[in-house]
Amino acid sequence: MKKQAFQGRRKATWRARAGVSALSLVLSLAAMSLPAQAEEGRLSLRERIAQRRAATAPTPAAAALPLTPGDHEIRVAHQGLERKVVVHVPRAAEAGQPLPLVLALHGGGGFAEFMADDARYGLIRAADEGGFIVAFPNGYSRFAGGRLATWNAGACCGDARDRQVDDVGFLRAVVAQLQAHAHIDSARIFATGMSNGGMMAYRLACEASDLFRAVASVAGTDNTLQCTPARPVSVLHIHARDDDHVLFEGGAGPGAFRDANKVTDFTSVPETMRRWAQRDRCEGAPQRTQSFAGASCEAYARCAQGVRVELCVTDSGGHSWPGGVSRRGKAPSSTAFDAARLIWDFFAASSAPR
Repeated sequence: MKKQAFQGRRKATWRARAGVSALSLVLSLAAMSLPAQAEEGRLSLRERIAQRRAATAPTPAAAALPLTPGDHEIRVAHQGLERKVVVHVPRAAEAGQPLPLVLALHGGGGFAEFMADDARYGLIRAADEGGFIVAFPNGYSRFAGGRLATWNAGACCGDARDRQVDDVGFLRAVVAQLQAHAHIDSARIFATGMSNGGMMAYRLACEASDLFRAVASVAGTDNTLQCTPARPVSVLHIHARDDDHVLFEGGAGPGAFRDANKVTDFTSVPETMRRWAQRDRCEGAPQRTQSFAGASCEAYARCAQGVRVELCVTDSGGHSWPGGVSRRGKAPSSTAFDAARLIWDFFAASSAPR
């Protein structure tokens, strides 16, 4: 009886493995890594083991398949560490034309699937409506499941910053991997993010402007350590006046990480906009562009190469994504507008012929 039960379990396990959908692709990209001694000095034993496995693992045959309409999970390796990326391809891909790509970066302490939750962020719905591919990469995490992850956005945040993780290189690798397996319009690649993810979007605008046409940040100011974009980049910033994490006028509020050493003295929203107006060589003062009940937007219209620098401010909503569902115990999100749709409209306008 024990032998039969064991054989039954083996058969059930085999059937479960054999039934994995072909839409769940495991992709591996070998990227340039740091010198072995310097890198291993910062990694735990478990991470070094994962690093060696990633370096020697063969590329699965499934990597040759294209990404078809639907939801996928892929794996991308960089710096010897493998991370997941959740990808949604809209039905518009069936037409065979190159589509825009949006990277959506979760907040500090989050993970890929959390950002892909449409009830909270609405980006999959926006992708289906707007006809763009949306990818949700996972930040750096010490845990196998990828939770409690952060992004190295410069002065913030957490382990990703402290270990000097090359998140710019990782996200470049994500884009390259997606370009190899989906029809992506290289002139319409964008990045958005929430909080620490929004801060990471600013770092991409600074260090990967050759790749990203525009970025949008929600509740995450520019905390880069240096910024010399190779070309002007359109920037949209969304922030609540009563944000208690990343304070509108600068600094870390009471709602930020409990350990102050894991964050920074956040740049203010006005200073963030001043920096980007200067980098994009905008002229004149910003002008009101949109008004909502409980929110308004203003933009610099005359900037280099036709780019746009825009700020949308909600009166309430705290540290959350407008139009979404905030975390339990937090202030309700602003309902003044749907941030996902507003961001896509901004990206679409940023890539329109000039």
